[in-house]
Amino acid sequence: MGKQRLEAFSDGVIAIIITIMVLELKTPEGVDFAALRPLVPVVMSYALSFLYVGIYWNNHHHMLHAASKVNGRILWANLHLLFWLSLFPFTTRWMGANPLAAIPVALYGVVLLMAGVAYFILARELAAHHGKDSLLALALGKDFKGLASIAIYASAIAVSFREPRLASALYVAVALMWIVPDRRIEDRIGG
Repeated sequence: MGKQRLEAFSDGVIAIIITIMVLELKTPEGVDFAALRPLVPVVMSYALSFLYVGIYWNNHHHMLHAASKVNGRILWANLHLLFWLSLFPFTTRWMGANPLAAIPVALYGVVLLMAGVAYFILARELAAHHGKDSLLALALGKDFKGLASIAIYASAIAVSFREPRLASALYVAVALMWIVPDRRIEDRIGG
């Protein structure tokens, strides 16, 4: 089957996720810059989550651009990814409201971890469906960066119970690893 409905649906869900996240930002009570100070952790967690959603959207777009068809397993794998992405607004707000609390920081990491695992599964399903010698499968390769991200998320979750700031720094580090779109696909298919 074609991939157009999967792409359109995914784009719509991601747009809604971003909308929900921004709607969670509450305006301050005061009218001076001091009124913004308590919102700094919330805005920072929003910015990090916005960056993550953008990274997923960008790489999802590139991966699906390289795909020519999908099947039921791919549709379910994509829904699995969208499920975890849909939890970003909740964990973003909770971590932003409690930036030094272990449980919110750990749960944020769990959602990042599961989104990473879901993306990895989706990539593997797409590669398998197109064949091991397809441009998509060859471009995805072993996905060391994706596997490293998953390992860092797992480490950060464990660290969050002792050092929530360090865990948050690890989440930022993974985002920075991915801020440049995944070039493996562009390099193989020529942009």
